[in-house]
Amino acid sequence: MRNTAKLTTAVLAAGALTFGLTACGSGKSSASADYSGPLVVAASPTPHAEILNFVKDKLAKKAGLDLEVKEFTDYITPNTATEDGSVDANYFQNQPYLDDFNAKRGTHIVPVVTVHLEPLGLYSHKVKKADALKSGATIAVPNDAVNEARALKLLAANGLITLKPGAGNEATPQDIAKNPKNLTFKEVEAAQTPRSLDDVDAAVVNGNYAISAGLKPAKDAIVLESAKNNPYANFLAVKKGNEKDPRVEKLAKLLVSPEVKKFIEDKYQGSVIPSF
Repeated sequence: MRNTAKLTTAVLAAGALTFGLTACGSGKSSASADYSGPLVVAASPTPHAEILNFVKDKLAKKAGLDLEVKEFTDYITPNTATEDGSVDANYFQNQPYLDDFNAKRGTHIVPVVTVHLEPLGLYSHKVKKADALKSGATIAVPNDAVNEARALKLLAANGLITLKPGAGNEATPQDIAKNPKNLTFKEVEAAQTPRSLDDVDAAVVNGNYAISAGLKPAKDAIVLESAKNNPYANFLAVKKGNEKDPRVEKLAKLLVSPEVKKFIEDKYQGSVIPSF
């Protein structure tokens, strides 16, 4: 949010108010928008940055798009950088996560185009089937609100636990109604879940972190999230007001092109699924 200069003359007061309303809580105003230079997009390394770099190397030049990709390994900085203008857009998150982030941090990030789904999976170095988990087994789950709830929903969908009625996108282990195996839960940062596999009986891992760790979700997960009617697809996002940035519009079109769909299907073999 930019600061509006204080104007002392009455003749300029109305104009200053109009400008202030345009600038506050949104992106670039139409009067001051500068869409020159590269479009800088924050992204998780895998698969988001890989997909963006495919666009950059194979499609962007022909479309007249100068694209710069900045990689981040956490789930916070891409949104705060988009909010403060350090980057122009980001590509790493789903709608439930964004809704929670905006509500808690007062940011104004909005989705532009949905691109893919990374199925969440349960992995283990100790068992090959979920029902082989022993009583009292420890499960690592992401510690951010949305991904922890998503992990618990995955376990519930596969009969390992039962959640209380109404448990939603902020569910925690406190919302477990039935736990027949007396599972215990270790909450860790999402990026650390693959590394926890040697210390726990199983871990629920986000698709991008699984792939980065050399796991193949479609092959290695002992339980994998269904893609059908899944609300956790990932999208390109910007600060509200920047949706019509011509560079963003070009990238949005390229991200849902047949070329990108084929790239995702060929490279990730079901571990990342196009959502278009």
